[in-house]
Amino acid sequence: MITQNTIQQILSRIDIVEIVGSFVKLKKRGTNYIGLCPFHNEKSPSFTVSASKEIYKCFGCGRSGNSISFLMEAEKYTYAEALRWLAAKYNVEIEETETSPEYKVQQQVAESLYIINNFAQKFFSNALLNTDEGQAIALSYLQQRGFREETIKKFQLGFNPEARDSFTKEALANQYNLEYLQKSGLVNVRDGNAYDNYRGRIIFPIHNQSGKVLGFGARIIKNNDKAPKYINTPENEIYVKSKLLYGSYFARQAIDKADECLLVEGYTDVVSLHQAGIENVVASGGTSLTPDQLRLIKKYTNNLTIIYDGDNAGIKAALRGLDLALEESLNVKLVLIPDKEDPDSYVNKVGTAAFTEFIASNKRDVILFQLDIALKDAGSDSNKKSIIVNQIAETIAKINKAEDFTKQQDYIKQCSEILKIEESGLHALVNKFIREKVTKAENQQQREEQFAANEAANEPDGMDADVVGLFNKDEMHERAMVRSLLEFGLKDWSAEEKVADHIFKEIELNQLEDLIDNKDLVKVVQTYKHWYQEGLDPTPKNFLYHDNLQMSSLVVSIMDFNHEISPKWKEHFEGHLPTREDLFKEEVFSTLNYLKLKKIKRLIDENQRDLEKSTVAEEQMIFVQTHQHLKQMEIELTKQLGTVIFK
Repeated sequence: MITQNTIQQILSRIDIVEIVGSFVKLKKRGTNYIGLCPFHNEKSPSFTVSASKEIYKCFGCGRSGNSISFLMEAEKYTYAEALRWLAAKYNVEIEETETSPEYKVQQQVAESLYIINNFAQKFFSNALLNTDEGQAIALSYLQQRGFREETIKKFQLGFNPEARDSFTKEALANQYNLEYLQKSGLVNVRDGNAYDNYRGRIIFPIHNQSGKVLGFGARIIKNNDKAPKYINTPENEIYVKSKLLYGSYFARQAIDKADECLLVEGYTDVVSLHQAGIENVVASGGTSLTPDQLRLIKKYTNNLTIIYDGDNAGIKAALRGLDLALEESLNVKLVLIPDKEDPDSYVNKVGTAAFTEFIASNKRDVILFQLDIALKDAGSDSNKKSIIVNQIAETIAKINKAEDFTKQQDYIKQCSEILKIEESGLHALVNKFIREKVTKAENQQQREEQFAANEAANEPDGMDADVVGLFNKDEMHERAMVRSLLEFGLKDWSAEEKVADHIFKEIELNQLEDLIDNKDLVKVVQTYKHWYQEGLDPTPKNFLYHDNLQMSSLVVSIMDFNHEISPKWKEHFEGHLPTREDLFKEEVFSTLNYLKLKKIKRLIDENQRDLEKSTVAEEQMIFVQTHQHLKQMEIELTKQLGTVIFK
């Protein structure tokens, strides 16, 4: 765990304009900055960044947040990964709470492998671009394949020379540990001699989501029937093939913006399509899709289009992992490249526009395609057709989330028509597979029930799910009061007390839960009060970067741009135009009084209901007197607010 001291050092250095400006071209407009939203396609800028509030908001798609949530949204980082990114940017040394010796060793090994891979990437790139051998053998090969130098540099492609140990010698000369060099897969040792594992090959670095090199794919250049076409990094502390998609670091923003991920098989397919301007593409490396890879895709989009070669091997590769994709609720389409081409050769043959048009017009539903292929293989064999019915029913049963019910029913209807069987029969078969899955899950749940119950008993209450959207008037007033506390709490209310003191005094007299209905807002006030009483001076920043991301999101929405004064107003008014800063006492007074009015109105309603139910004269008299007292309080408050009594 990263220590609070480190987190505070990071937060004290954060400049949201600088951070967001690394991803979005921003222009100053008044006190804020604007640009084109990185989260959806737009032609007119509606993405606004406030340096003073340290928040951003897109008025087109509605996304908002702070520096950390921006990195989490744009780069799909976890909270801890975003903090580490910021620590690296601002040269903050990360302190962590005490960890086990085993974990420390694992971290040390991982960090060593990252350092070695970074050194290797630079060595290979230099060998490709700046040596006679690299230029003559590898660079010329890549150029013949149509790769431009800027693309080669973007993907950090490289070359491992033919010599037996050119990289090994360089690495050992730079004091890199031989054991870690072997673990990285870059070096092999045989009979006591160390030598390069990837010699004579073009190198494709494989990056993680933050751009660090995790490992390499090494492609042979010369024809050699005995040698494998590709060698990949062996699995180690940082390279886990089932969790990686080649090109995801370069494609993540394009996938998010296009709301579609194109999946190809090979490294060169990714590089060629990027060079052609089609950047929302990643590669599986020719393996079956894994749950981790599919979840990585789902971080960016629910729409997956698989683009593979049109031969039998390509079709089989495209269909691997299909059931897992359906279970993840991904909308999966398939495009097969014609004429014995692959995506790399085809985009170079027809060009970007024709390739994009081909993909758009040739997408096929994967389940229906799978059924079509299976029926062609079965021919007139009734036994094979029976197997197909069971297989397709089991596949459809994977689509079993409540939100996918309509999709599942549509597949049952279409497949029963293609198979020429009763829809009710296929429906029953699908339900049978669902029941089997549910029964299996229930058995598993029973085994873990006691453990889950114990965990649930210790689980803290979560925030209410929906903290944004349309609010009623009461909640708008509640949010206004909390905003006043966050922004003005440390200002002087009088010579003796701060605004926070005054607000907490009023809250104590009126009970927090009676004034504020939204439990999430109550938590914000309680957290502020706890910090304040502990001697901390809470500011909006403490909440904006709170590790409770739901609380952070709520405060971002409270600190929105809704109350900004247009800089153009100054063109129409002479002299000083009062701001919220100037009128903070009036705002605090008003927001508190609105909440008191709400409480009094409720008391009036409750008293009226009790009066209507009462049949005892003495009780009725008390209720009438109470009503008169409450109405007088209501009148006094509305006079102070300068408004009319609301019904």
